[in-house]
Amino acid sequence: MGRERTLFGTDGIRGVANVEPVTGETAFRLGRAAAYLFKKYKGEHRVVIGKDTRISGYMLEHALTSGICSMGVSVILVGPFTTPGIAFLTRALRTDAGIMISASHNPYQDNGIKFFSSEGSKLPDDIELRIEELVLGKEIDGIRPTGDQIGKVDRLSGAEGRYIEFIKNTIPRKQKFDGIHIVMDLANGGAYRVAPMAFRELGAHVTAIANQPDGTNINDRCGALFPERLAETVREHEADLGVGLDGDADRAIFVTSNGNILDGDAVMALVATHLKDKNLLKQDTLVTTVMSNMGLDLAMEKNGIRVRKTQVGDRYVLEELENHNLSFGGEQSGHLIFRDFHTTGDGLMTAIQVVSLLVEKGLSLEEAASVYEPFPQVLKTVPVQKKVPLAELRLLSEISRKVEKELSKSHGRLLLRYSGTELALRIMLEGPNRDQIETFSLDIMEAVRKDFGEISS
Repeated sequence: MGRERTLFGTDGIRGVANVEPVTGETAFRLGRAAAYLFKKYKGEHRVVIGKDTRISGYMLEHALTSGICSMGVSVILVGPFTTPGIAFLTRALRTDAGIMISASHNPYQDNGIKFFSSEGSKLPDDIELRIEELVLGKEIDGIRPTGDQIGKVDRLSGAEGRYIEFIKNTIPRKQKFDGIHIVMDLANGGAYRVAPMAFRELGAHVTAIANQPDGTNINDRCGALFPERLAETVREHEADLGVGLDGDADRAIFVTSNGNILDGDAVMALVATHLKDKNLLKQDTLVTTVMSNMGLDLAMEKNGIRVRKTQVGDRYVLEELENHNLSFGGEQSGHLIFRDFHTTGDGLMTAIQVVSLLVEKGLSLEEAASVYEPFPQVLKTVPVQKKVPLAELRLLSEISRKVEKELSKSHGRLLLRYSGTELALRIMLEGPNRDQIETFSLDIMEAVRKDFGEISS
């Protein structure tokens, strides 16, 4: 067993901006470590950097840039953009690596740093561990290029156009979205310009909301995590559907014309079924995580589609897709990966793919989504002071055994896990009786609070 990572979580480095590890000082050292690690070949070395719309992005962008240039590697700055857009540009520009400054769906006070390999993929655990060793140690402190060996900085123009063409090329070339009215909630985040542009270029009528970022309003009661306003706007404008992205646009949540909110499970069900009908779902297999609803399993079984499950995190979904040469998978949260086209979850690509599917089949989103019927599910989050092994939480262990025994009688289940990006315990229950699982969830939350109260006293 090697050393556990201390800086990286399940989705890069994340935390309160200007508090370790999300500080200018650590960002500078991260830049130096990344530049050293990815500088593998002779010739000019370059790293592309993007950010979402958080006010702290300026601080981290400059610190990373300084660190990278100090190692003799040049930087291409994109400015406000999407995480999947940076993954695409990393490959398209043939850079040594890509970096996205974002805390995804978190509030604006937080920020984070994600790294992409030259192939546009998130880094494996062992590479992240190596970066940590370089950041926390002194191995590269003495490497200081001087003179014309110091890296330089350029700003990339035309990034939005490049990315939009990439997205459009994933659907039939002559297909247009004329007559489609879509409401887009941009979460005041990185997709606030590029997402509406893409749909308008395809002929759709777009009503955009939460598209006025000010540095502090990203994900503020808007976007994929707060779809109620989107649903209300869809009904108000009598639109055909709505799409809600999060701050860095790597996830998408959908709303039907009658205001019904569809999560990632519902969208995976309708997309996987469509891909199978076109013989584009490799091995007739969908990859998802343990958080996905049992209703998805049942819908896939009815349609002759196998389901493979991973631990939570779109990086693990991608690993499963790659390891078994599969084409499609995702998370209940709305991270969907179309591996034939991209290396990461992409909210805009998901939106384009879904609307393309609807146009091709001549269906409404409600009709397409009828393939899936969710099992009642309750999700709760309990903030914690530290991540104590669950087996050491006495009251939680006791009530978990009782709940699991009761739920097993009706094919229900309980899943407990710590968040990979926050100090929080995630609680998920499924069962045929919503009132029952709601009561169980409250009992479990109370047990967790008492357990942590005992620990801190």
